[in-house]
Amino acid sequence: MSVIASQKSAEEWPESWKLLSHGIRTGRYTDAEFLKLEFERLWSKVWQAAARLDEIPEAGDYTTYNIGTQSVIILRTEEGDIKAFHNVCPHRGTALSDGGCGHFEKGRIICPFHGWRWDLQGNNKFVLERQEFKSGQLEDKDVALREVQHVVFAGFIFINFDKNPVPFDDFIAPVKQLLEDLAIADMRNYWWKAIPVPSNWKVAQEAFFEGYHVPATHPQLEVKAAEVVYGDDPSQEVDYTHHNIVTDAFDYGHGRFYAGKNTAMQGKTNYPDDVDPVDAMADRLNLLAEGMDAQVLKADVELARSLKGKPIPEGSSLGAEFVKALYTDAAMKKRPMPKPDPEVLAMWGGEFFIFPNLMILPNAGNAMIYRVLPDPRDPDKCTFEILSTKTYPEGEPVPRAIREDVTDYQDPDQVREIPRQDLGNIPRMQKGLHSLGCKQIWLAENYEKMIINMHREMDKYLGAPE
Repeated sequence: MSVIASQKSAEEWPESWKLLSHGIRTGRYTDAEFLKLEFERLWSKVWQAAARLDEIPEAGDYTTYNIGTQSVIILRTEEGDIKAFHNVCPHRGTALSDGGCGHFEKGRIICPFHGWRWDLQGNNKFVLERQEFKSGQLEDKDVALREVQHVVFAGFIFINFDKNPVPFDDFIAPVKQLLEDLAIADMRNYWWKAIPVPSNWKVAQEAFFEGYHVPATHPQLEVKAAEVVYGDDPSQEVDYTHHNIVTDAFDYGHGRFYAGKNTAMQGKTNYPDDVDPVDAMADRLNLLAEGMDAQVLKADVELARSLKGKPIPEGSSLGAEFVKALYTDAAMKKRPMPKPDPEVLAMWGGEFFIFPNLMILPNAGNAMIYRVLPDPRDPDKCTFEILSTKTYPEGEPVPRAIREDVTDYQDPDQVREIPRQDLGNIPRMQKGLHSLGCKQIWLAENYEKMIINMHREMDKYLGAPE
């Protein structure tokens, strides 16, 4: 990628903003001036996932994307195409949408202030007292809605405010094929929640860039490992899950981690002799279904339990038989599924990070999606969004994606156990980053390399000294 922002000299770049070979200075998370620079140089020029197609399923439907001070209306035209416009009336600057999603009746976009009107293509169709403007010479093209560049990929609508952005095909190339093979474009809305979190947006998303946190944060998922972390004998040898995780840092700031062959899906089901392997696998899956209601759903758990008492063919495994059952069930229901390829299935239970703020966690023909949005003014605040998506049987109605605003992330009626555990740590991290006793964070070279890779890509936009 070419240098996007002019380079600052080392003297102009505060010490508290610098990247280190082994960590990151804390000012990148706490300094309001750094947040301001992000809006000026990153969000104004980067490809960003602004919406899902599920938000605008019908002609005339629209959704609103806000990032910093910028607002975009994204809509579906009568021909089924997607359009993205700056959310502003060219007359006096009135926002044409006050936020959220809705429907433009009769295919008309009408400014609520003076009634100027546009069609869904952004063409002006009416100006009240047109003769009063530009000496009676005002033309429709003078006041057409201004388009924002956009690309549809994997069910997302990516937008870019830059007039000459990095080509999207280049930007997405490192993760494109696997995301296509995982059928992310076929995933449809199940539920969508937005959670206000008292932390910097980067702190919030970096909590999900590794599996190193699982023993301490999610002890129910790694019982033996948690016993070491919280017990009296830290010298015990345990097969930590993160030992089996492969982490990749890609160009353009993207990354992924996955367990590959060391998962039940791939055949690793080494349970004690006195434990029924089907019960053990189903119970493990149920922890995810109950704890998230995403990635793994109740129907998947029941499908796993249906294998009890059935013989495992020679050369197969319990994990492989579960995968077969998933695909057989999906075929009967005419429900799209990921490409049944070992490399694709290896990503089940892993995560893709699409720079700068999108995470996709596929599993069992479903996908949990995280998007983290910075607060426009406060580096200690962000909005953490969770989207649970799945594929639906042919002909089954798909609910329109409408965001539910969570008022308390600690409320078990609003947020499930596993994300609640994660979100409980995030404000504590942000508080600690303000401590005079914390000048930098330390990063594990392997387990946390997606974090430093993201920041290095950010610095190309921000114009950091080399």
